Amino acid sequence: MKHFTLAIAPDGTVTTIYDDLLSGLFEQGQTVITRASHVEPNPNGSGWIADMSPVGGPILGPSPLREQALALEIEWLEARLFT
Repeated sequence: MKHFTLAIAPDGTVTTIYDDLLSGLFEQGQTVITRASHVEPNPNGSGWIADMSPVGGPILGPSPLREQALALEIEWLEARLFT
């Protein structure tokens, strides 16, 4: 079973990290999806990076595997969105 963190503001706005498993939630009411990062190969060829600049953050990594860069991305976002 996978777990998700959601923040619900007093006005009903829900903030979460996108996952296809939540698509049913996104079909309810108005949805605005905003890019928070770019996970991509490091330009110098040394693994994968999570570029958090779309939300004013740093470049995380490099990580040898894309999955590890995705985990760094989620950890960084959760620490800032849900604290």
